[in-house]
Amino acid sequence: MIAEPTLINKPSVQNENEIVDLNSSGAVNRASGGRNENRQKSVRGKRKAREGVENAKRKHPRTSNGGLGRAENGRPNKRDMESVTLFEVVTMGRGAIQAVVDDWIEAYVMDRDTALLDLISFFIQCSGCKGLVTAEMFQSRDIDVMSKMVEDLDEGSGLQYKRFMAFPWILTVTWPMDVDSGEYPLIITTQYWKRFRSQFCEFVSVLVARCQNCIIFDGYLMSTLISLLTELSDSRLRAFRHTCTLAAVKLLSALVSLSVNVDNSQKLLEVERSKYPGRNASPRLERIQRKVLELQERKLELENMMDAIFKGVFLKRYRDVVAEIRAVCMEELTVWMRLYGSLFLNDSYLKYVGWMLHDKQPDVRLKCALGLQGLYLEENLSLKMDLFTIRFKERMLSMVLDKDHEVAMQAMKLLMSVSKYCDDAFSQDDFKHMFQFVYSSNRPLAAAAGEILYCRLLVEPDVLTREGATGAERHRDLTLARVRALMHFSEESELHEHVVYLVDSLWECGGAVLRDWASLTSLLLQPSPPSSSSPAAQEQVVSPAELRFVLEVLLASVRQAAEGPPLAGRATGKKVIGAKDKKSQQDECVGLTAHLLRVLPQLLCKYSEDVQMMTSLLKIPQYFQVITSGEEHSEAVQGLLARMEAAVSGHTDQALLEAAARSYLALSSEESPWHDHVIPVMDQLIQRWTAHLGTLLEDVLKEGHFTEDKEKAEEILSTLRKLTAFHNGQHMSKWGLHDQVSKLLIAETKHGGLPAEVVVEALRCVGLSILWKLHSFGEVAASREAVIRQRTQLRAFCEKCHRCLTHMEQQVREQAFVSLCDVLVAHNYQLQVWEPASGTPLLLYAPDPKLQKALVTFILDHVFTGAETDGHSTRVSGLDTECGSTRLEDLHKRRNLLAAYCKLIVTSVLEMSMAAEIFKQYMKYYSDFGDIIKETLNRTRQMDKIESARTLMLCLQQLYLRLKQEQEGGSTGRRSDVQTYSSIKELARRFSLTFGWDQIKSRESLAMIHRDGVDFVFQGFVQQAERHAPPNITYLTILSEFSSKLLKPDKKTVYSYLQKYAGEHTVNNREECWKPLIYYRASLQATAEGDDTVSYISSDSNRPSLSSHSRCPSVRHTASDGEMKTSTPLPCIETKGTRPTQRPLSSPIERKEVEQRPVVGEEPVDSISQASEEPSVQIQQR
Repeated sequence: MIAEPTLINKPSVQNENEIVDLNSSGAVNRASGGRNENRQKSVRGKRKAREGVENAKRKHPRTSNGGLGRAENGRPNKRDMESVTLFEVVTMGRGAIQAVVDDWIEAYVMDRDTALLDLISFFIQCSGCKGLVTAEMFQSRDIDVMSKMVEDLDEGSGLQYKRFMAFPWILTVTWPMDVDSGEYPLIITTQYWKRFRSQFCEFVSVLVARCQNCIIFDGYLMSTLISLLTELSDSRLRAFRHTCTLAAVKLLSALVSLSVNVDNSQKLLEVERSKYPGRNASPRLERIQRKVLELQERKLELENMMDAIFKGVFLKRYRDVVAEIRAVCMEELTVWMRLYGSLFLNDSYLKYVGWMLHDKQPDVRLKCALGLQGLYLEENLSLKMDLFTIRFKERMLSMVLDKDHEVAMQAMKLLMSVSKYCDDAFSQDDFKHMFQFVYSSNRPLAAAAGEILYCRLLVEPDVLTREGATGAERHRDLTLARVRALMHFSEESELHEHVVYLVDSLWECGGAVLRDWASLTSLLLQPSPPSSSSPAAQEQVVSPAELRFVLEVLLASVRQAAEGPPLAGRATGKKVIGAKDKKSQQDECVGLTAHLLRVLPQLLCKYSEDVQMMTSLLKIPQYFQVITSGEEHSEAVQGLLARMEAAVSGHTDQALLEAAARSYLALSSEESPWHDHVIPVMDQLIQRWTAHLGTLLEDVLKEGHFTEDKEKAEEILSTLRKLTAFHNGQHMSKWGLHDQVSKLLIAETKHGGLPAEVVVEALRCVGLSILWKLHSFGEVAASREAVIRQRTQLRAFCEKCHRCLTHMEQQVREQAFVSLCDVLVAHNYQLQVWEPASGTPLLLYAPDPKLQKALVTFILDHVFTGAETDGHSTRVSGLDTECGSTRLEDLHKRRNLLAAYCKLIVTSVLEMSMAAEIFKQYMKYYSDFGDIIKETLNRTRQMDKIESARTLMLCLQQLYLRLKQEQEGGSTGRRSDVQTYSSIKELARRFSLTFGWDQIKSRESLAMIHRDGVDFVFQGFVQQAERHAPPNITYLTILSEFSSKLLKPDKKTVYSYLQKYAGEHTVNNREECWKPLIYYRASLQATAEGDDTVSYISSDSNRPSLSSHSRCPSVRHTASDGEMKTSTPLPCIETKGTRPTQRPLSSPIERKEVEQRPVVGEEPVDSISQASEEPSVQIQQR
């Protein structure tokens, strides 16, 4: 609200419910008794804006003067009954903006001072200010007036005020102290206030547009408005700065539009003159000349206004501390450059955009990238940006690596815009850098990089023209040239195995090329030319490598068309496919299905000897679209099934057989119209293979012994591979496969002699049979005899796998371990879903201790082997490419084995204590298996917090005792299974960090850890003359890592529990052997004035002797690489309140001693903020 200025002394009238004017500088705040409307409507307008009332006009007293219908000399106006403020009208919607601007212009012509004050009030209200504005006329005799232009705080009244000049007034804005902490219209995120922002900007633009031919050049309106926005945009209050900066830059944009109209009028005059050369001027031409002369006189004035806004607002606010203000400045600056390039598009202004490309906030960088895109896309503007491109090219190239995905994607589009009109801007190395992002995990970024790749390589490839070639031949040559260019790029990038991601990146821009199924299949079906053909014809021959690449592109394109964009590891936005797009995708899939049904049998026939090509071709039927009218394609389906049968009969490659089995299952689904054709063919194949296997087994198994016959062993292996591939997707118990293949395992476990490959396939086949039986168990009621028979089969298979864990061949051991884990997990799931009401007896089986120990031994021998890779080491440093790829394959295999074992623990197949051996390797193999071990730890904690904590303690105590045993033995070298003291201490620190900051949630677990630790150190110790301290006392320094996670009441309880043991002995603080106890006490006695934890760590070369005494611990320790390092301790946030009304939490230690006894009877429990992810600094209380 605003009070009217006047130089006449009249009694000041103020509403008792509003803020009182506290201006102490002598400003005049006087108005007539009827002019207090603004205060009433300010609050009312805010309320109506929040409630979104459409009808904002309400009746006001006739004496109101704050609306647009104000009449001079106090005479009532016909609109006084429904007058509203500018702020209220703008919040009503866009439909009223032009009308209210016209009304305001009319009011300005009648009384410009009053209208200007209404406009000033509008900007104050848009800033969300609920204070009071007072005004006084500027007196030229006040020579010290500028020294009074301040923004300060009145501590007596608790109000802030800003005093500034908006000629011809000196305005004082007063507002409460807490306004800066509240919201204001521009940052409120509701839909109503989001619309207000656009309406506010439109109001400023419409105001300038409607005033351009009348009052904008009167030397009064713009001078006052610019000075107002300049002063308020320099305020310490964010609401003023943000709102008035936005208004100022929008005002400058509107003035730029006027200047552009002047230039357009000059061009129109030149066009008119060119129409009538040498003739007398026509009346139309004279009118245009007069208008142009008038506009040219005003152009200089417009440029002065723009210069005042740019220097007064932009130059101060483009580096404002608020990111939204910086983003607004950058967005509008690029608009000025695009609209009025003759003035703004030069290096003096472009440098600001270049500088802000380095801004810390992604919103600012995003606005700069979007603005530059608009400049580079216009050819006439991009020609003026050569120097800018050279200066900031490296920055634009590096922005594609931005951590914000939207900024990275827009930066890639910016590079695309630059490359279109600036041919020499980027080198070949720069383009190679951009092309690599087609393999990015961020799909929008990959699609933008794919557009650059498509424009540079695939739009106009190098095509060898042939004389007399037909249109189809020229199109085929173009397709071949594109394939070769794409293949060359794929080979250069050394990521040729990721063709599916390359196709996904090119799908949006080059989809027409990738969807050209006829051209791609014609390349695959091209016959080989005779050797006597011309060189031009030989040039068009597709090489075998190119054929494989074409097939990979075809397969990836078919998958993309059938399943859509989602790929493993590639993030995509949540995009809902509309009904029209979905219908288009279905039609496209039907078309490709109809085409490939005809062509695929020919391809399978042509490449029947190439295993790699056949594997890719046999994957295509998995993506066929179901065609309702399947009868017209039945002949093609029969031909396809015949070629598929020939393929699986003539090949034994595992990948080929798995692809064929999946395609058979896809074609035989119940939704498929070819279901009745495929099922008999597939059953016939399985029956034939089963009968053949039975015949072979009768020949090679004589009285349980395996007769060595190389040819028959090969036939058994190939048949088992085929049966296993099909058994993976369907239940095949009706063919009695389990009993037949089990004979091989029995012969191997009793007598041996089978080839390793045969044993591996036999384990897979029998394991799949057991899994299918477990899957179908309980679906129908089974008799007790059937359940006993199935339990016997399960136990027998587990025993066979147990024996195979010690097989001579590693592949047999690994397959036995994987099959055993899968069967045990499936059996555990069957126990969980079993219902007594089903009538089926319970299929109960539990692995014996020998089997559990064998599983742990296998993991330690096969997973945690090789070089130790802790968090400080790299994975492939010092290895060449081949060794690196081999190591990655081996690492992938070891990760799968470890995940299978951890799954046994989290599903309660194995006891939780069996995870102790895994947790010991957390730091030692952090880079390779840290994520798996940490997830296992979290899952076990969710299952049972106490047992999980006990497992952690078991892990640390076993490592400690193993190290102590080595030191007592006096061995010079260190065994691989023995960790150093500092590594054990670091492992304990990492374990403590996994508890997070929610101390109440982990209260019982942490208390149990300290209780068991104290028992481990002192239990059974009797102080003697030759043994002053317990032998395991140095373990307390390891235990101190968990002290920071204890609540204060629990620290006191743990300390009391410690004193029960330590108080019985004589503790000499000067003796080195008692130092660990002293520091452990200090960690428990820490208060708000001191540290919560006392960190003790020693180097490997100077580690303490665990058998006799401990070295003096240090208070600090350094964070490991990859963790957050900071010198400022994180505060421990606690809330102190009244005594809780609920039952106090009980300490686990005191529960053991006294039941139902609270930890601290009268002291409230601390509340800790939400847990953070493993901070590396120590938590302290401030």
